[in-house]
Amino acid sequence: MLKGFKEFIMRGNVVDLAVAVVIGAAFTKIVNALVDGLINPLIAAIFGKADLTGVGNFEVNGAKFSIGLVLDATLSFLFVAAAVYFFIVMPLNKLAERRKRGQEPEPDPLTTDQELLTEIRDLLRTPR
Repeated sequence: MLKGFKEFIMRGNVVDLAVAVVIGAAFTKIVNALVDGLINPLIAAIFGKADLTGVGNFEVNGAKFSIGLVLDATLSFLFVAAAVYFFIVMPLNKLAERRKRGQEPEPDPLTTDQELLTEIRDLLRTPR
């Protein structure tokens, strides 16, 4: 049972997911700082409200609506998505393109010793 759990945890997908969660949390802190330090003061200067959640609030028959709350969440999402795209996805895509075009340096050719060891390994693999 523990062996299966260990194999599950050590899969690349689980490790990648854990890294993504940590990076996402770090980006969230950056985005929150950007929103609190730049965007909200700009909104306060334009609309006279402290942040977007105070913009576009109205009430109908006791039900409270907040357009600003939706706008705030949307802007936060867009900032996180832009940061992930421009700092992670785009550089990785460019690296993949370079690899496809062959711009990445080719590995050094095998030395005589390496060729001999490869040949021995292949001979040992063949069934007799």
